[in-house]
Amino acid sequence: MSLPTTADPAPGTGSPAPAVSRRYAWTVFALSFGLLLSDYMSRQVLNAVFPLLKADWGLTDAKLGSLSGIVALAVGVLTFPMSLLADRWGRVRSLVLAAVAWSVATLACAVAAGYGQMFLGRLFVGIGEAAYGSVGIALVLSVFPARLRATLSGAFMGGGSFGSVLGVALSGVIAQHFGWRWAFGIMGFFGLALATTFAVVVTEKRLDPRRDATGNRREERAKAPLRDLLAQLFSSVSVVSAYVGSGLQLFLPGALLAWLPSFFNRYYHMPTAEAGVVAALFALLIGIGMILGGVVADRAGRTLAIRKWTTAIICSLLSLVLLSAAFGAPTGPAQMVLLAAGALVSGATAGPAAAMVANLTPGAISGTAFGTLTLANSLLGLAPGSAVTGMAADHVGLLGALRLMPLIAMAAALAFAVGRRHYDRDILRLAARATPAATRTKAVTT
Repeated sequence: MSLPTTADPAPGTGSPAPAVSRRYAWTVFALSFGLLLSDYMSRQVLNAVFPLLKADWGLTDAKLGSLSGIVALAVGVLTFPMSLLADRWGRVRSLVLAAVAWSVATLACAVAAGYGQMFLGRLFVGIGEAAYGSVGIALVLSVFPARLRATLSGAFMGGGSFGSVLGVALSGVIAQHFGWRWAFGIMGFFGLALATTFAVVVTEKRLDPRRDATGNRREERAKAPLRDLLAQLFSSVSVVSAYVGSGLQLFLPGALLAWLPSFFNRYYHMPTAEAGVVAALFALLIGIGMILGGVVADRAGRTLAIRKWTTAIICSLLSLVLLSAAFGAPTGPAQMVLLAAGALVSGATAGPAAAMVANLTPGAISGTAFGTLTLANSLLGLAPGSAVTGMAADHVGLLGALRLMPLIAMAAALAFAVGRRHYDRDILRLAARATPAATRTKAVTT
């Protein structure tokens, strides 16, 4: 008897086999990825026009910060409940509604008459964007074979970095030539155009004729009460380890994205603008690393899915070694090379972790599962990464704080190691719970 360690999920624990052509699957991915770019471009357009808003409305830095922070707050608070609603109400409908909401809200920001109206518009941008990432990943994975889960998850998560950089760059150019209102307006119209195209091309019926309007198969929904499905979000040691390991590892990108501009300004004496541009290049490296980490994990896991855990462990330990060496080295080309390599692997665990979550949770609540993963990434990694590093910098200096930062990768690697240890056992147990006796016997003996 062999344990189910193939690259595919255990029966009943992941999404069913896709029922669409490869061309249509990639069309769904392209449109979903385009909406992801729109998501982050609409979120980041504000940061590019801070100086212009400050000059026009005489806003304090605190008020400017609140206009940015309210989006992150809304996304963090609402990701889980919105993902749950999307799983029950319908993923395609939810994604279209979300894209329309953040696009219309961005257009409202373009015609805002003052701080209060802008704040309200930004709040609705956050509400619209709350569950897009988690539900979008769930939808994309449902139309591709399980062997591509890490690659697609890494690409989807890395898209946030590309959208952020693109949003800031394009908005700055538009605002400089046409004014800040046009920057918001063009981003809003871009989102609406994509949402309309998505609604026409992507439908639940075309995704899978066996699915109902919620995106779940009718027989799955009838046999799976919500309470029982939600219990499976935390039903195994390995899935909890994936949540925790992913969140802890993303502490590193969170810290790097927030503090690299200051690092280059203070220790390389770069002007603020130049430091920002260089830091943006490192942000792109983080996004590229997320994609590459997923590709490597999928290739390594073609025959044994447990190797995706091994990939995540290796990436965590590599980030520990490379970033420790980078911030321990003197300023200069060698430090920049080490820092670039460390940034590249710092978020490379995102794809493997997401693939494991998909394998270990039912397809009927995959959007909610990714919402839980997103919450863990935010609460354990991205949010404290910048804040904790800043607090440490007040006591030991920024360089000292950045030297301590990579140590969190040891905890992430340990979490992934625990997940790897329990994965085979958990997959077998989940298969036994989800599969009828006759089918189960066949699955275990093959």
